[in-house]
Amino acid sequence: MNVNLLRSAQAEALFVSDLQPSQRPTERAVRAAIARSIRAYGPCGCAVRVAGEFGDHPETAVTRMIWARNTVQRYNAPVLPAAA
Repeated sequence: MNVNLLRSAQAEALFVSDLQPSQRPTERAVRAAIARSIRAYGPCGCAVRVAGEFGDHPETAVTRMIWARNTVQRYNAPVLPAAA
């Protein structure tokens, strides 16, 4: 699978997590949040939740996705397996 697609899935998982940019999460917290979201919702479920947020709250979703993508890129979050 393409690394860019995997990074996008990680950003979506971080987007739907309970972490907030104001918390200034550590790399460890980011990785844990991504793993929790993927385990809870699966990659497709994360994407569905992201789409819902963009539909319901577009004014905040854009900013959150930018934060999620930048954070994943900054920490070069590990590629995680899909939820079972």
